[in-house]
Amino acid sequence: MPKTIYKPEHAVLLTLLKKHRKAAGLTQVQCSKALGRPQSFMSDVESGTRRLDIVQLRDLCKVLGIGLGELVGEFERSLPVDDSVVAPVDLEK
Repeated sequence: MPKTIYKPEHAVLLTLLKKHRKAAGLTQVQCSKALGRPQSFMSDVESGTRRLDIVQLRDLCKVLGIGLGELVGEFERSLPVDDSVVAPVDLEK
C-alpha cells in the first residue's frame, strides 16, 4: 500500500485546507500562530511535507472556522467515484 502522502486523496485534502485557510482570510503565518506552532507549520502542511493527526486536524478546523465533520464531508464529496478502492474491512470478524 502506498504512503498516503503519495495518494491523490492527500492532494485533495491539502487543497481543501488551503481553500478554507484563504476563505478565513488567514495567511499561513497567522494560521500557524493561532495554533501555537512555528511559522513554517502551515507551509509544511499545505506542501504535504508535514502530516496531521486527527487532533491536529480538528484544531486546525477550529482556527479555519469549519467543523471537522464538515471538512470530512467536503473531502468525501471531492473524491472521484472509483470502484477500484479497497472495500472496507469488517471489524466484527
